[in-house]
Amino acid sequence: MTSHQNTQTMKPATAAKKLGVYLEATPAEFREGVVTRAELNALQADPPAWLRDLRRDGPHPRPVVAAKLGVSIAGLHRGGVTEPLTTEQIEALKEERPEWLERERAVQADVRKEAARVKKLHAERAARD
Repeated sequence: MTSHQNTQTMKPATAAKKLGVYLEATPAEFREGVVTRAELNALQADPPAWLRDLRRDGPHPRPVVAAKLGVSIAGLHRGGVTEPLTTEQIEALKEERPEWLERERAVQADVRKEAARVKKLHAERAARD
């Protein structure tokens, strides 16, 4: 009995998400095909110019924008940011420091503090048991 390995493929949207780029900004040949696991690994290991440019300049998908601004995706939405942003736009927001951004950063800091507190509590309980 012989076994053959199937090539694992993914939709371009999944590959773009794994690469941390906005799908609509990728080249047409990327958006219109499928991506194998080997191709994804190759793109991650040695990114072509288009991928390096997208990662550096954007437009960036919401998770990347949120991370660069230090807020949650929901915080972006509450702040009225619904479109992908370029690195330049993100930097401008950081400099402007609008009220919504400061508020959402504070919320995010509180969430992180609470998560750390709960983690510490669980660790202490586990150490006692």
